[in-house]
Amino acid sequence: MALTTGTSQALLDAQLELWNTTFAYVKSMALKCALNLRIADAIQLHGDGATLPQIIAKVTLHPSKIPCLRRLMHVLSVTGVFSIQQPADDGGEQVCGLTPVSQLLVGSSNLTPFMTLVLDSLVVSPFLDLGAWFQRELPGPSLFEMKHGQSLWDFINQNSAFCALVDGGMVSDSSFIMDIVIKEHDDVFQGISSLIDVVGGLGGAAQAIAKAFPHVNCSVLDLPLVIASAPAITNVKYTAGDMFESIPSANAVFLKVCRSVLFYVELLRCLGEPQVTSPPKCFHG
Repeated sequence: MALTTGTSQALLDAQLELWNTTFAYVKSMALKCALNLRIADAIQLHGDGATLPQIIAKVTLHPSKIPCLRRLMHVLSVTGVFSIQQPADDGGEQVCGLTPVSQLLVGSSNLTPFMTLVLDSLVVSPFLDLGAWFQRELPGPSLFEMKHGQSLWDFINQNSAFCALVDGGMVSDSSFIMDIVIKEHDDVFQGISSLIDVVGGLGGAAQAIAKAFPHVNCSVLDLPLVIASAPAITNVKYTAGDMFESIPSANAVFLKVCRSVLFYVELLRCLGEPQVTSPPKCFHG
């Protein structure tokens, strides 16, 4: 039998790897819990770190769950989301701090909305049926459609709460990545006088570029339903249209496919969604 082919240590190592893979979802669910409780915000309010009582005072938590919060923080420290500093004396409290990972969850350009979207039960639950999906013949419903009864595009457009969740996630991701692009790759925007952000939503990225590089005339192309919600006063011009029909001329065309649109396009391809074209009308990245 396979269990007799290795040494005892090798078998235990293999079991450990198997357990790590099996229980990997606990890490993402612990992070989801931390996002829901806003633990990172509670720690940030206390500067360099916060004790458990200080965190409890800022989050919504039933008193009976206080011991469970201590175990949750231990899990999140092991995964590198938070740090835990042991007290100098036996009677002191542990101090929980932010790590480079959790620092991305606080501040003006934080990724909390994007992580909240990715970890939402509507996004996660279809993967529980992945085995059943592989047993079906193509073409057939996507994994998302098999779970929720309609395509991802239709679901987003018909559910305002989930649409808002998608909007928030796309905006936060765009804001985060644009800060880095402008800081580290400013040379890309030198030598051009005009730029159009294709499928630019409400123009968050284009506005950031226009602010950092006033010499660049920035505009946004998106579907009419999206442009109808665009801000009236801005340094960006908005054009209603379809990228698959025509794109207005400019020195440069800006596509955020690697972080925003392509996230869903690749998700749909992975889940077997047919006819992937353009994002739903509520995408406001």
